[in-house]
Amino acid sequence: MSLSKETKIDQITISEDGIVFYRESVLITEDGNEISKNYHRSTLIPGSDLTNTPANVTAICNVVWTADVIQAYKDSIK
Repeated sequence: MSLSKETKIDQITISEDGIVFYRESVLITEDGNEISKNYHRSTLIPGSDLTNTPANVTAICNVVWTADVIQAYKDSIK
């Protein structure tokens, strides 16, 4: 019997105002057969601290979150 756990980001969505939503899936398999799959969703607002954020999500945030996007988001919540 061989158990395996695979964690990956399987969805990344960016809203019009620069908010980044991503979904992490955790797949547990036994001898190649799926026995469990769970999801965890996270949201990042423009300018958020990206410490401990997955590298591929961080890379997208660094492209999307220009100074103008961050400022527009801050202005929208005042």
